[in-house]
Amino acid sequence: MTTAFGRPVEDNQHSLTAGPRGPVLGQDYHLIEKMAHFNRERVPERVVHAKGYGAYGTFTVTKDITQYSCAKVFSAVGKKTEMFARFSTVGGENGSADTARDPRGFAMKFYTEDGNWDLVGNNTPIFFIRDPLKFSDFIRTQKREPGTHLKPHWRRWDYWGLSPEAIHQVMFLYSDRGTPVSARFMNGYGSHTYSLWNKAGERVWVKFHVKTNQGNKTFVDHDAAQMTADDPDYSARDLINAIKKGDFPKWTVSIQVMPETDAETYKWNPFDLTKVWPHGDYPLIEVGEMELNRNVENYFAEVEQSAFEPSNLVPGIGFSPDKVLQNRVLSYADAHRYRIGINYDHIPVNQAKGAAVHTYHRDGSMVTGSNGGSTVDYEPNSFGGPVEDKAVMEPPLKINGDGARYTTYSGDDTDLYGQPRMFWEKVLDDTGRAHLVASIVGSMTEPNMGIDDNAKRHEIQQRMLKHWYKVHQDFGAAVEKGINGAQQKMAAD
Repeated sequence: MTTAFGRPVEDNQHSLTAGPRGPVLGQDYHLIEKMAHFNRERVPERVVHAKGYGAYGTFTVTKDITQYSCAKVFSAVGKKTEMFARFSTVGGENGSADTARDPRGFAMKFYTEDGNWDLVGNNTPIFFIRDPLKFSDFIRTQKREPGTHLKPHWRRWDYWGLSPEAIHQVMFLYSDRGTPVSARFMNGYGSHTYSLWNKAGERVWVKFHVKTNQGNKTFVDHDAAQMTADDPDYSARDLINAIKKGDFPKWTVSIQVMPETDAETYKWNPFDLTKVWPHGDYPLIEVGEMELNRNVENYFAEVEQSAFEPSNLVPGIGFSPDKVLQNRVLSYADAHRYRIGINYDHIPVNQAKGAAVHTYHRDGSMVTGSNGGSTVDYEPNSFGGPVEDKAVMEPPLKINGDGARYTTYSGDDTDLYGQPRMFWEKVLDDTGRAHLVASIVGSMTEPNMGIDDNAKRHEIQQRMLKHWYKVHQDFGAAVEKGINGAQQKMAAD
């Protein structure tokens, strides 16, 4: 045993004191080093996706999509790329339960020879907002309220009732999909619209789908609550144990492809994060298989310090005009710099493994390695420093319009309620609809609602009921019946 700088430690059980009963001496550096490090062992937890776990694996190309993308990760059938995946809940703290009703983060880092590609998504193909200006307000409704530091449900329903674009994702969340059994039994989605381009510079719009080969399995409310009590870390334990046993989980990676010209006339805005592309219009095209086959050796080093960001793309994969994606390109990297430091890319789990790194970045807190040695730190230079490679230039992204603050609401109910109605009518079966109604009723009534003001509770409930009725008459009627029954029971009690 040594100190952090290699000096042998002669005694790790007894502080240096002035006599057996005397005060501790300030010269006991080993004690000071231990306590100073202990006081700083916790980095700030993620604002969202705080509770997470992950594993390493491989991505293997199974189908040729080079007609759509020149990205080297897709260059040949059978090609394998090392990767790391992290799964998480969104709104809860680091100690929250894996089984909470919450969207699940589904983040993937591919260590390609052209640098790291991060596909940062969720277990749902959509999200609650379509304008990034709303993100921080929405997330606050999922966190603890300032007055009591509790998490009453009225905050989320108050917000969602005033932001009907969220209805589609709310229905996903309160369906059985909101409580997956574990990461092995849930799908992942890139959620956003991205673009691919081929060697000829031809661009298409795409959505990424990562479908579990183990089959989708979910908890109903009662079983999720029971597992929360029995094993709040169940999903993490399930993944770790499966990999230990050699039962490596797999997912099929597919894309939906939309020609550039379709985006101009498609019935829904293809860059709206609250919308899906129906598979009947744009069917899934298989790309490859993801397998997780190696557990981490140290949680903090490899999971807590892992940093995913949508800005990590490689030539052949690009962005789109998706407003929320455009904001995430900036905000994720900024969050990592705040949370784990400017040189978070030096941390092994975040380093590029398949590509050499040549930058002019220098200095900053926690530099590892040679810090560039004696090479020059500016460009252009005449000393042989790294230079740009115009061969990987992205084709022009077509953009038009005057700078202004625009609403994306088209002004009709189809925009807000069309896809939620499809989810109610075509995606859910009778059991799924019954579970959705029960979950919503449970959340919108006491004690979960958590509001003493009866008038305000009624106002929030009635506002949401109007939305449910607009989705479908049967949906609204079922929720209203459930709320009335719950309130009558509460009054009788």
